[in-house]
Amino acid sequence: MQLETERLILRKFEKTDVERLFLLDSNSEVMKYIGMPPLTDIKDSLKVIDMIQQQYIDNGVGRLAVIEKNSDLLIGWSGLKLLTDEINGYSQVYDLGYRFLPEFWGKGYALESAIASLNFGFKTLPIDTIYAHAHAENMSSNCILNKLGFLKTSEFTEPDGICFWYELNAQKYFSS
Repeated sequence: MQLETERLILRKFEKTDVERLFLLDSNSEVMKYIGMPPLTDIKDSLKVIDMIQQQYIDNGVGRLAVIEKNSDLLIGWSGLKLLTDEINGYSQVYDLGYRFLPEFWGKGYALESAIASLNFGFKTLPIDTIYAHAHAENMSSNCILNKLGFLKTSEFTEPDGICFWYELNAQKYFSS
C-alpha cells in the first residue's frame, strides 16, 4: 500500500527506516503528549517497526512512513490503524494518527497526510467512521482534527492527562 500527495509519499515501514524512526521517537518534544517516554535505544524502534509490519499482516492497515518528496527523507508517520486494545471504551475501530519531526511542524504535512489517509479509509476500505484522539493540551493536533471535520464526542483520562476523543463519518467528510 502506498499513498501519494503533492509533497508526500506515504508507504509501509521498512527495517531501513529504523534510524529516522528512532530520531522521531527519541525526541522529547515529539513525545510530549504521547503518554510514554522518549525511546532511548534504537532496538526499541526496530520493535516498533516489527509491530507495525505485523499490523499490516493482521489488519490490512497500519501507520505509514511519511517521506517528503523534495528531500526523500522520512519525516514522520501518518495513517490509519485498527485499535485492537480498548481506548475510551472503543476497540476494533479505525484510528487516525500522525507524528512528525519538529523541523517539519507547521508546514501542513500532518493535514496533507491525514487527508490522504481519510480518503483511503473512506473510499478504499471502505470505513463508515474513523476515530482519533489527542491530548487536551496538544493544540496543534486538536486544530488539525477540527480542520479535517472531526467532531469531539468525549473526553477521557490517560496517565498523562485528559484526552479528547473524536469521530468523523464518511457522509460528513464528503459533504464538507
